[in-house]
Amino acid sequence: MNTVVDKKKTGKGNLTSDGHPKERYLFWFELMLRIRRFEEKALMMYGQQKIRGFCHVYIGQEAVAAGIESVIRREDGIVTAYRQHGIALGRGISAKAAMAELYGKATGVVKGKGGSMHFLSAEHKYFGGNGIVGAQIPIGTGIAFAEKYKGTDNLCVTMFGDGAARQGALHESFNMAMSWKLPVLYIVENNGYAMGTSVNRTSNVVELYKMGLSYDMPSEAVDGMSPEAVHDAIARAAAHIRAGNGPYFLEIRTYRYKGHSVSDPAKYRTKEEVQSYQDRDPVKMIELKMLEEKIATEKEIQAIKDKIKIEMEEAIDFAENSPLPHPDELYTDNYMQKDYPFIMD
Repeated sequence: MNTVVDKKKTGKGNLTSDGHPKERYLFWFELMLRIRRFEEKALMMYGQQKIRGFCHVYIGQEAVAAGIESVIRREDGIVTAYRQHGIALGRGISAKAAMAELYGKATGVVKGKGGSMHFLSAEHKYFGGNGIVGAQIPIGTGIAFAEKYKGTDNLCVTMFGDGAARQGALHESFNMAMSWKLPVLYIVENNGYAMGTSVNRTSNVVELYKMGLSYDMPSEAVDGMSPEAVHDAIARAAAHIRAGNGPYFLEIRTYRYKGHSVSDPAKYRTKEEVQSYQDRDPVKMIELKMLEEKIATEKEIQAIKDKIKIEMEEAIDFAENSPLPHPDELYTDNYMQKDYPFIMD
C-alpha cells in the first residue's frame, strides 16, 4: 500500500482525545491528501485534453475512503460505482497505474481499456469501478456469497450512490443477503444530488438508511465528512458481519465539491451550500487536529505534502511517457468464442 504508517496500531498511551491512535490520523491524512491531489491533477489533465471521456472526481468525499480502509482487511473485497479513483487508491492501487488508466495507456491498471470509470485489480481485491448505475450492488452481493461459500470470514464492501438507491437490484440484493446472511457491508455514499437532482425531489424516503430496516438489516446514518465517524461505523458493521450475523447497511452522508462529472457546472446548488461543506473539509480538519493535539509537527505534515506532490508529478510523467495499447489488445481479456466466425486473423 502507498501509505507507510500503520493504520491499525493501537498502542496504549498513544491515543488522541477521541480514542483513536495517532498513527491512524497520519494514515487518514496521507490517504485523503493523496486522493485530493490525484483528483486535482486529473481535473487539470482533463482540461488539457490529456484525459478524455467521462471523469467523476472524488473531491470532498475522501473521508469515506479513509474511514473504510482503516478498518477492513486486505483480504476483504470492495466494489463501487464510477466515482471510484479515491477508493482504488485506498485499496493500494498506485497513482501511476491509476493515472495511466485515465490516459488510456497500456500501463494503466486495466491496460488502458477501462478509463476513469472501470478500474479493477484482483490483486487488491478491488472489483471496480462500474458504469451501470446500481449494477455493482448484486455484484458485491455475489462476491459476499462466494466468501461465505468458501468458508472465509472476509466481507465485501458494496458501495453505491444515492441515485442508485432507487434501483430494483438493491431490493433484490438486500432480500437475498438477509435471507442467506451474507457477509456484505452495503454503503450508500449519499452526496445529496445523484447526477444532479436532490434526494428530496426523487425519494419519499430521504433518510436512506431506513431502506435497510424493512429487511431487518442493521442500518445507520454516518457523518461522511469525518474519518473518525466513518471508521467507528465501519468497525461496528464489520464486527457484526464477521460474527456471522449477515449484512449491514450504512448511509454515509458526504458531499462532492465538484459537479457530477467534469462537464457538470453544478448550478443546482448554491455557493453557500458548497461553502458550508468546504468549511468542514476533512483534509483540512484532520491537519488542524494533528497540529492542535501534537500528533504531528508542521515539519512532519509538510514532509507528507512534499511526498504526495512528488508522487503525483511522477504519476503524470509515467502516464505521459507510457505507450498506448497495441491494437491486438482489443481481442485480449475478453470472454470470447475461439472459433467465432466474424473475427479475421
